[in-house]
Parts: sequence; structure tokens; C-alpha cells
Amino acid sequence: MNPETFSPQHFLWEFKDGVARVSLNRPDRKNPLTFDSYAELRDTFRNLVYAKSVKVVVFGSTGGNFCSGGDVHDIIGPLVRMSMPELLDFTRMTGDLVKAMRNCPQPIIAAVDGVSAGAGAIISMASDLRYASPEAKTAFLFNRVGLAGCDMGACAILPRIIGQTRASELLYFGRSFSAEEGLNWGFFNAIVPADKLDAHAMDMAKKLAAGPTFANGMTKNQLNMEWDMSLDTAIEAEAQAQAICMQTKDFERAYNAFVAKQKPVFEGD
Repeated sequence: MNPETFSPQHFLWEFKDGVARVSLNRPDRKNPLTFDSYAELRDTFRNLVYAKSVKVVVFGSTGGNFCSGGDVHDIIGPLVRMSMPELLDFTRMTGDLVKAMRNCPQPIIAAVDGVSAGAGAIISMASDLRYASPEAKTAFLFNRVGLAGCDMGACAILPRIIGQTRASELLYFGRSFSAEEGLNWGFFNAIVPADKLDAHAMDMAKKLAAGPTFANGMTKNQLNMEWDMSLDTAIEAEAQAQAICMQTKDFERAYNAFVAKQKPVFEGD
């Protein structure tokens, strides 16, 4: 995957100075997902493992909305006519998008404006950092369409972000929550005016891209891996991870910059 020439068919892609920006582009429908956009997003995040020039990813909004979830006509309609094996293929494919997002080494920043519902809420949940406009409305609304709240890792990830009790309320009732609620619960890192949201997310992305990106990838890896580790196992895993980072040139650069009373310039190696 060459981020400079990559040209996806089902979403927007921009790349500059180590930061990739992804956004859905069906603003007339509040940016729903289709079978094709699901699959292309999954494949893109998988391929980012090998795209070393991409340091950070921003998943942005388009036309005042983030993502309204699966398209009612393009996805929901066909699903009611599928067999069980076909349905399982679909639900595994959507879950693979979350796996790909969590397993790529690049931190992912969600810039959530307007509607973020269903799979859209999942995409923001699966990101590493989340910034919202005051107008953001987020809903894990699977219950409202007759489905379980346990979709695409929601029952595993959401309680870790906002707590079991709040996650239970959202997943049982499918109600939306405001940007202010999300901030108070720890789902959002900050609320930013809509006209400044994308710029803020890009600024945060640039700060991450200028940091020790190999070490940042290691941090993301450990945040993922330590969910089901004992404390002893986690401490040992972190000891090994940190020892690996101590062999990087970025670690040496930071030391030399400190001695010289300069700001380190990291290169990700």
C-alpha cells in the first residue's frame, strides 16, 4: 500500500506529512456504510500495518455527520433475506474492521460531528482518541432495530471506556448520548466547535506523528494485549516492550537532545 497514490473507491483518503485522513462521503444520507465500504475500510486498516510512512490516522466527518451506520437499503434490506451462513460471513466481516483498526500500529483519532450511530458509533469507539463537536449524537442503536447490543466488540470495548453500568444502559436501550455526556463519561477526549473540529484532530495527529511512532505503536499494542492479562503477565509484557523501545534510535535521540538541551526530533526508528 502506497499512501501517496492510494485511491479508495468507497471513502475519501488524504495523506500528508505522515497523517492519513479517512472519511465516508455520502453526506446526503449522513454517510452510511455499505458492504463495499465495510470491506474496503477493513482491508485498508489491515494494510496500514505495512504502510510505515503513515504515522497517524484521522477518521473524520463529512457534511456535518460522522457515520449513520449500515445503509438501510444497501445493507439492512439484503440482510433480512440472507441465510445464516451468509449472515455470519457479514457479521464476521464487520467485526474484522474493528480488529483491523485495533491491530494496526497507528493511533486512530475520530473527529465526530453530528450523527454517529450503529457501526458509526463502533468506529469511533474502536479509535484511540475521540473528539466531538457539540452537535455530536452517538448511539449504539442495535437494540432499536431488533438486534443485540453485542455487535463488533461493543460489549468488550465500550465498558472499558465508560464503565459497565453506562455501557449496559446504552446497549440495552439504544439511546443516543450527547457530546457533553460522552465527555463526562470519558468516551470523548474533548468537545471542539464544529468549524474547528477537523483542524483540532489534525493538530493532535501531527503531534503524535512528530513523536516516537514506533513506541506509540508499542503502546497501542500493549493497550490491546493487556485486556486479558494478569498483572504479573502485563508487567512482564511491558518490561519486554520497553526494552525493545530502548533499542530504538528515537530513545538515543531523546537522550542526546536532553543532554544538549534541545527538543528531540523523532524519526520512528
